[in-house]
This record gives sequence, C-alpha cells and structure tokens, in this order.
Amino acid sequence: MPPSITAVPGITVGHAHDLAALTGVTVVLTPHGAVGGVDVRGGAPGTRETDLLAPEAAVQEVHAVALCGGSAMGLAAVTGVVDWLRAGGFGFDVGVTRVPIVPAAVIFDLSIGASDRFPDAAMGYAACVAAGMSVEEGCLGAGAGATVGKILGMPWAMKSGLGTWSETLPDGTTVGALVVVNAFGDVRYEAGPPIAGVRDPATGGLANTMALLRAPQSPPSFGGGREGANTTIAVVATDATLTKAEARKLAQMAQDGLARTISPLHTPFDGDSVFALATGLRPAPPMVILGSIAAEVLSRAVERAALAATGLGGLPAARDLHR
Repeated sequence: MPPSITAVPGITVGHAHDLAALTGVTVVLTPHGAVGGVDVRGGAPGTRETDLLAPEAAVQEVHAVALCGGSAMGLAAVTGVVDWLRAGGFGFDVGVTRVPIVPAAVIFDLSIGASDRFPDAAMGYAACVAAGMSVEEGCLGAGAGATVGKILGMPWAMKSGLGTWSETLPDGTTVGALVVVNAFGDVRYEAGPPIAGVRDPATGGLANTMALLRAPQSPPSFGGGREGANTTIAVVATDATLTKAEARKLAQMAQDGLARTISPLHTPFDGDSVFALATGLRPAPPMVILGSIAAEVLSRAVERAALAATGLGGLPAARDLHR
C-alpha cells in the first residue's frame, strides 16, 4: 500500500461519491480528537467552522475534516459526518451532549457531471462508514469531479482528482497529506515538466496557463475563471504534539507544496484551503523541519492526484496524454 495520510496514527479516511453526477465527499476522521489549524489563501473559499480553528477560539480539538464537492450546497454532507460522530459518542463535551467539531471545505465541480445533484447528509454518513486505513486515489470522493487547466474553458481542461502521500522523519514523526486538486491553473512536477492542465486547441497536447496569461491575446473573459469555480483543498496531518497556533503554522508552511506544483495558484477564482491536524501522540520536532516536510509531502500528493485521475466527464486525464 503506498504511503498515505493514514500512516499518521489516529487518522482514517473514507470516501463516498456519485460517479454519474461526478461529485462526492472525502472525510478525514480523528474521532478521538486532534488539534486543528487552517490556512485559507484562495480568493473564493467555501468553508465551514474555520473560525473555530483560530488559536484564540475556545474549542481545542476537531473530530473530522470534510472535503466536499457540490460547491456551497455540498456542505450539507457535513451533517451526516456530525451524525455519525454523535452516534459513536464522539464530540466536544458540553455537559448535556457531545458536539462533534467538523471543519469543512468545498470545491466547485458543477461544470462536469450533473449541476443539480450535490453531496448530502447521507453521503457524508456513508463516507464515515467506509473510513479505514486504505486510501484509494483518483476520481472518487471529493475528487470525483475535480478538473484543472480551465483558462480556455472546460472543453480544453483536464480531469484531476484526489491524491495522498506520507513520510516518516528520522525521529519517527509521521507527516501525511491528502489533497483534492480542482485548480484554475496547471499541475506540474515540483522540479520538472507539466503533468496536467490546459490543452492546446490546435494540437490537443498540453499548453501553459502562465504563457497564455502573458500573451497579448490573453482571453479577456477566462473560460474557467468564475469566482469560486475552482479550488484546491487539502489536509496535512502529523502525530506530533502541537498547539493550535503551531497547527496553523503547519498549514501555512504546507501551502508551499501547492505553490510548487500548481501554477497559477491562489487566484481570485480559487478557494485554496489547507487544514492541519495533529494527533499529539509524540513530541514535535522543530516546526522548521515539520512544516518543510509537510510542504514536500503535499507536493507529492498533488502530483499523485493528477496522475491517478481517469478520463471522466469527457475530459482527458494525465494518463491519457502521457501513455
């Protein structure tokens, strides 16, 4: 089994999806609690309960992070995650009951598949039921409708999906990442050629979004450039013991991994958000080490999200062009 975010003790992952509508949910479960942080940099985010992750907020632990398709409507899936956690007796103890804390973020996947079917509470619950240590990658869960390279519109975009990776440091600390890549821009190897992105209408091969942005004839109304029509959302996790402020710094440093593999990034059309989870099972190495490795791990997960995608919805995937 390839390294994945579930190599971090205390983390499990579950997917649920509708492959006819090309939308879905991926849940990163930490039912016994994890310290959480978030870094939101895109100009058009769709999120839930991110304010609770601020270091000054009272709640100290979260019990899951939900990544959802369906744009803002897909946040309904979080209700099912909360219901599953409550049924298991998990959540923040408020005396009269337990309240599960489930931050979430969405991608816009309505331009592919069906635009009138969204993740709902039943799908969120099903993702929790399916959670385990094995993490399948590609066009499933929240990555079912993910696409990249949309500067010329959907006819010249490519299919993307969901990827994951992990690394264990010499001191035994584990860092993992899971990402849904639904970017306006292109995906490339951190130090190498492009993997997936906008296609050249003349040849069908890969073009270059940055070159198109620099061109004098750059399209005045970008085909995939509606605010909120894109977004890369990710979770990085570690078994290190962190404060909420340190978890936020981990998320901030991990964002560098997106910048190394997605170009352009954090545009007004993207809602890029990275969550961080710390299960607190071992002492933390210095943040300069932990955050730097998290960025590397997230870069690998982005590459895998593009490489694992299959051609759904009439769009080619990287494996179609690189055979």
